[in-house]
Amino acid sequence: MNENKTIPDPNHPLLPVARAYTNYFTPTVTGIENVPTSGPALVIGNHSSIYWAPEVWVTFMATMDHRPGEPTNGVAHDILLRAPFLGDSLRSFGAIPASRDSAKAGLKDGGAVMVYPGGDWEACRPWTERGKIDFAGRKGFIRLALELGVPVIPAVANGGHDSIFVLSRGERTAKLLQLDKLVRAKVFPYTLGVPFGVAPILPQVPLPATVNVSFLPPLEWSTQPGDPDDTAAVAANYDQTVATMQAELDRLRAETPHPVATGVKNHLAALPGPLSNLANLF
Repeated sequence: MNENKTIPDPNHPLLPVARAYTNYFTPTVTGIENVPTSGPALVIGNHSSIYWAPEVWVTFMATMDHRPGEPTNGVAHDILLRAPFLGDSLRSFGAIPASRDSAKAGLKDGGAVMVYPGGDWEACRPWTERGKIDFAGRKGFIRLALELGVPVIPAVANGGHDSIFVLSRGERTAKLLQLDKLVRAKVFPYTLGVPFGVAPILPQVPLPATVNVSFLPPLEWSTQPGDPDDTAAVAANYDQTVATMQAELDRLRAETPHPVATGVKNHLAALPGPLSNLANLF
């Protein structure tokens, strides 16, 4: 059996930790019925919050719970997979390397494979661009889906990027440090927060912004035969994908325009007894 065919263990020791972590962001999930309960599917999402990325865990666990006994994989950067203990834990939880070959193998094994085309470029976009889908023109997922004939299901997330104030991607610093050659990274983000104030890349405490994830129906172009070598068609499919996801993100932001305030209100409402009335202040 291919090593990428990983069925996350519902009793995995990381799962309670992951659920506790995502609960901090009081998440909501809609449209999970659009993900097939078996067979291959390419789930694509918009990436946020640098390394915190709560939308990744919310999307992954929703998909895993929806497909019991079926493979569910999420791609992870090599830095994480090479880390002592953490790398092995993530692999046993269903994480696979962020590469075309790994994603292809996972799909061929009948898995639901989560990919974030925007990668660190999108995850480190400035806070002022938190309402923007930014895949940086990366179209590999389009070609992969057309080559294998698998449905592409957008998982659009809102709120995560409100939790961290990213001031800059730090592209110049990354280039100066040659991070692209060393760790395949084109960013060295600068953030504003607690406890480090203005700082590069250090882990600031994220605000409890509520995270909403919306799974959309399979994109129409992915339900029909296609040619991965047709440059014009690939470009058109890419534009359609980004437009569809941007429209959904716009809808989610209109529905929850202040994710941090909503998250604080949700936490207060969950307090015992009369303390829950504090939520009425929001």
